[in-house]
Amino acid sequence: MALTDSRLQLSANVPLAPLSTLGIGGPARWFVRATSAEAVAEAHAWSADRDVALFVLGGGSNLVLADEGFDGLVLQIGLSGIHVSTAGAETVITAAAGESWDAVVGDAVARGLAGIECLSGIPGTVGGTPIQNVGAYGQEVGHVIDAVDVFDRREQRMTRLTTAECGFTYRMSRFKRDDAGRFVVCEVSLRLRPGAPTVTYPDVVDHLARAGMTVPTVADVRAAVLAIRRRKGMVIDPADPDTRSVGSFFMNPIVPRATYERIAAAHADGGVPSFVMQNDEVKIPAAWLIEHSGFARGHVEGRVGLSTKHPLAVINCGGATARDVLVFAGRIKHQVIDRFGVWLRPEPVFVGFHDDPGVEFLVNIAS
Repeated sequence: MALTDSRLQLSANVPLAPLSTLGIGGPARWFVRATSAEAVAEAHAWSADRDVALFVLGGGSNLVLADEGFDGLVLQIGLSGIHVSTAGAETVITAAAGESWDAVVGDAVARGLAGIECLSGIPGTVGGTPIQNVGAYGQEVGHVIDAVDVFDRREQRMTRLTTAECGFTYRMSRFKRDDAGRFVVCEVSLRLRPGAPTVTYPDVVDHLARAGMTVPTVADVRAAVLAIRRRKGMVIDPADPDTRSVGSFFMNPIVPRATYERIAAAHADGGVPSFVMQNDEVKIPAAWLIEHSGFARGHVEGRVGLSTKHPLAVINCGGATARDVLVFAGRIKHQVIDRFGVWLRPEPVFVGFHDDPGVEFLVNIAS
C-alpha cells in the first residue's frame, strides 16, 4: 500500500527478507527508497517528527533482520552515479552510496588503478563500505577513502568527513562505533593511483603462483580474488545455496601474542595460521578456530549450517529464522571460547532486536 506524505512515497509492511542476502527477516512497518540526498533528509525529518525509529538499508549483504521485522522506517539507499577526476598522479573515484561496490572496483581495475583490487566480489553497495571499513586479502577500504559525504542526522545537514574523521580501525569506524545511527552515507570518494597490486595474502599468493604469474597486474589480482571467493561461496549466486549468507559471519580475532603462543603450543603438530600486526598482536583466522572447535564445513543443524566451501559463512539452508541463526552462531562462539579462550565478534549488523540476550552475547567481546 503506497502512502503519500509530503514529497515522500512511503509503503507499509514491506517484506525485508527478499532485500537481505541471508533471506531472513520480517517486514518493515514503513519503507521508502531514497534516490537523492534531499530524499534522505526528508526521510529523516519524517521519522523524527513522528518519533519513529529509522534504519538505513543498503545492499542487505551484512545484516541479520529480526523475525518480527523492523518497527519503524526502513530507508533504502538508491543514490546512483559515479564521477572520476584526476589529482596529479592520483585518480579520485566518487561513487554514490547506492552503487554496486563490485562494479566500482571493476571500474577502478579497468583503469589500471591499484588500491581496491583485493576487495573484488564483496557484495553490497558503496555506502556500506566505510561503515564496516570493509577489508579482504590484505586491503581495507579505509586506506584509500579520501572523503565520505554524509547526512548528519544530529545537525540535520549534509557534511563531508575526511578519512581521519571517519575513525577507521580493523572492520570498524566511527559510523559503527561512537556515532552509530548518526550519519547516512550518501557518497564515497576513493583516492587511487596506478601501480602494483597488493599481493600479500597467502591465498592470493598461492593462486597467482599456481597460475605462473610472477608479475601480476591489478586485473590479474581481481580475477584471482574473484576465483578464490567463488571457491569459498563468498560471491553471491542465486543458484548456489552456499551463498545464502551474510558472507563472513565472524571477524578474524586479533589477540595478544601470549594468547597466540598458548594456542600455538597446543597445536605444534599442525601449526596455527597467523598474521602479526603492527603492535605485535596476532590475527588468527576465525575459520581455523571454528573448524578446530568442532564445526566442519557443511555442518548443519536444522535449517541453518555452515557453507560447504567455507566455515565462516553461516547459511540459511531453507526456511531458517533469525532465531535459528542466533542460536547456531551462539553455539559456535561458545565452543571457540571453551576451546581457545578467544571471543569471536560478529561482522553483520543485527536489526530489529530489542535487548535480545542472543544478540548481546554475540556482540560482547569479553565476559
